[in-house]
Amino acid sequence: MIGILGATGSVGAAATAHLHRLGAGPLRLGARRREPLHRLAADLPGATTVEVDVRDPVALATFCAGCTLVVNCAGPTYELKETVAAAALTAGAHCVDVAGDDPVQEALAARGLAGTDRTVLLSAGTLPGLSSILPRWLATEEFDKADALTAWVGGVEHCSPVVAVDMMLSLQTGGAGGQAYGEANAAWRAGAARSRILRPLEDADAPMFTGPVALQPFLSAETRRLAQSLRLHDVDWFNVYPGPQVRNLLAALPVAARENADRADLARRMIRAADLDLAGRSPYYQMVFTMRGVRDGVPAERTAVLRVPSSYRLTGLVGALAAVAVQAGDVPSGVHYTADVLDPGAVVAALHASGEPSLLRVVSGGHDADTEEGSL
Repeated sequence: MIGILGATGSVGAAATAHLHRLGAGPLRLGARRREPLHRLAADLPGATTVEVDVRDPVALATFCAGCTLVVNCAGPTYELKETVAAAALTAGAHCVDVAGDDPVQEALAARGLAGTDRTVLLSAGTLPGLSSILPRWLATEEFDKADALTAWVGGVEHCSPVVAVDMMLSLQTGGAGGQAYGEANAAWRAGAARSRILRPLEDADAPMFTGPVALQPFLSAETRRLAQSLRLHDVDWFNVYPGPQVRNLLAALPVAARENADRADLARRMIRAADLDLAGRSPYYQMVFTMRGVRDGVPAERTAVLRVPSSYRLTGLVGALAAVAVQAGDVPSGVHYTADVLDPGAVVAALHASGEPSLLRVVSGGHDADTEEGSL
């Protein structure tokens, strides 16, 4: 039995669909409202539904009981923290969290739950998650030794209420030791994090993005782990904002957070800003990774580009792939970040076979080159 919490949301519904497609299950679908659950289950023979609020300890424990694995697609991540993972482990189940990061790992360790014979996979989504898996794949497939990475990640799409709250909370939490999720204007230089060495840009050009965009340099906890794992000398990461409404609101969020502005109101403003930026456009989310290093003894440069209509559906797919890997026994017990333990090549192959409308290609010679090295 695989339980999916938050099953009726954009991420949860995608995870459910892909788990069903992959033949995993039976599936137990959990969410707070009955009617959306019944509509989702109508097209999934054998799936059962349970009304559950993840903030209710009794209801959550009842949902997890009898599950072999629980996939958490509920949020906000930085409010729930280890709640679902702890309940799953207590019920004897594995857990895959499409979000989760250092705070969840630290909380599980503090509660003595990090060393069980069950598996907990954190950051099993698009960002964090695929944001480290794809660079690992690029380094493995295209280089003898990778030395540097530049990433441009972003797009225009609807902002869910859960994501809006998480974006605000990430200003104050999400990283190790109670720190924020990441540091603006920081980068990785000579094998270490360096503060305030980059600056945000307005009306800038970003590789493979159309038209002027805003670029916000950002060094997250996940990117630090990636740089350390690949032993990269330099990493520059840019969050890309093609629309003015979202980036203007994001610029004001640090002050709003310090002044304890109403969170619900800020979430509504974030959702409206995203919808205004999306007006008249087709939604998309894009990841561009340019890597430099050595291949066959000579300097080389490659760029991987992934473009999808929805980061939410992509997160659901990655979560489903992580769950299948855990069920198959391909992941060791204990608490892990998904990018550290999943086979990058297998993930890329599964992306190709998923049926999702996506394009992943590798360009030889950097992001300005015209020749495609390979395409999936």
